[in-house]
Amino acid sequence: MMNGHGKSDSPIVPGKPPNLAREPVLEAVEGRGLAKGKRREQNALRTQSRAGAPSELEPLRQAARKDRKKRFTALLHHIYDVERLRRAYLGMKRGAAAGIDGVTWKAYGERLEENLQDLSGRLRRGAYRAKPVRRAFIPKADGRLRPLGVPALEDKIVQRAAVEVLSCIYEADFLGFSYGFRPGRSPHLALDALAVGIRSKKVRWVLDADLRGFFDTLDHAWLVKFIEHRIGDRRVVRLIQKWLRAGVLEDGKRIVQEVGTVQGGSISPLLANIYLHYVFDLWVQQWRRREAGGDMVVVRFADDFVLGFQYRPEAEQFLDEVRERLARFGLALHPEKTRLIEFGRYAAKERSRRGEGKPETFNFLGFTHICGKTRQGDIFMLIRQTMRQRRQAKLREVKAELRRRMHHPILEQGIYLSAVVRGHVQYYGVPRNGEAIASFRRAVGRLWRRALGRRSQNGQQTWERMERLFTRWLPLARICHPSPFERLKRLGVLTQGRSPVR
Repeated sequence: MMNGHGKSDSPIVPGKPPNLAREPVLEAVEGRGLAKGKRREQNALRTQSRAGAPSELEPLRQAARKDRKKRFTALLHHIYDVERLRRAYLGMKRGAAAGIDGVTWKAYGERLEENLQDLSGRLRRGAYRAKPVRRAFIPKADGRLRPLGVPALEDKIVQRAAVEVLSCIYEADFLGFSYGFRPGRSPHLALDALAVGIRSKKVRWVLDADLRGFFDTLDHAWLVKFIEHRIGDRRVVRLIQKWLRAGVLEDGKRIVQEVGTVQGGSISPLLANIYLHYVFDLWVQQWRRREAGGDMVVVRFADDFVLGFQYRPEAEQFLDEVRERLARFGLALHPEKTRLIEFGRYAAKERSRRGEGKPETFNFLGFTHICGKTRQGDIFMLIRQTMRQRRQAKLREVKAELRRRMHHPILEQGIYLSAVVRGHVQYYGVPRNGEAIASFRRAVGRLWRRALGRRSQNGQQTWERMERLFTRWLPLARICHPSPFERLKRLGVLTQGRSPVR
């Protein structure tokens, strides 16, 4: 039986990987875990004045792990703590855009201590008021615009402080296959967990799913109910409600809705994870234990998730039932981004036997996943390559930026392009993707040569000169990440006694 907090009252089914344990264990299927000898979060502050001091939030962590039904009734004093507010301020980006009040990080810091004392006092008295967020838009890989919200600076500070406190509680509850926006977890850990699961389990079918407009359809009433499972401090709940009700300022008009949370605020990723923890994660955990007769792999990163199944009927059953489950809470799967495909070590052979083409591919976290084989050609291997849409979108962005910087000094252009290529290589530098990142570097070089050639009528650049510039400014393409099995072996995933592999 499952209680309201996701804790099973019955023993774990033999052979099925556990998602909950008293201590954070690693998941053989889903890549859950931390490097040996490392803690989930640092337990000491990074300030000079308190270096090495034990965190005052450690009792919260311990209490949350010890009792998963416990409701915390005294939390606000942790949030309005001036030292925590100061750390939140110092942890913000210096050049971040200002909210509707126009206050920048630098301006607020000119009277930092006075401002923080005043903010702490307003939080303590209940006089703090959240301001509407300023609407902004950023381009997506498919050419559309993604709406973002820019909160006022004080709202950012308080949200960061609240996330630090609330994460101590919810990290004890969140399940192993949830990777998005959590301390100690990254997109590459999610990618590697998925790769290991598909390769080590009898996965024949993959469900690639995406929630349609998740951040725009998250129901406030349900979210508050979920939060109250753990948070009994009404002042903290009201604080979260203030942010939800602050609304968005767009074209001079304030828009307030009963659904949705604005992307861009520090609190939004945590609220999204809480919502999906109760709506999706706990339900999936229960479904896998009760309904799955074959192997099943689950990896979720924010509102994007991938599941692997051994049997197609189970995959189809799950798809039908998850649609109903999500609809109960105002959510829906994106019809164009949700697909059930034949995939895995047996897919190529089965499709060839039926006279069909190569196995389909799917996209996850910026990579196209392809059924391939080792270089010897005899063992199945999951190949991950840079998504074409992501590559093209980034090159369009670089082209536009070079046009804007056409007459800027070579030094400034080189610094910008160096950061672009380095960031691309560091993210996409996974095994078997070397040619793709090398191709990206060459494409950036061609764009740079073309931009320099347009600086004047006689601005044609020789390749000899450009090669010198490339060598100086464009980092070489290299593989930055180990193979999934190597990485997860380092983390102890395949050797944890509590994570049996069947």
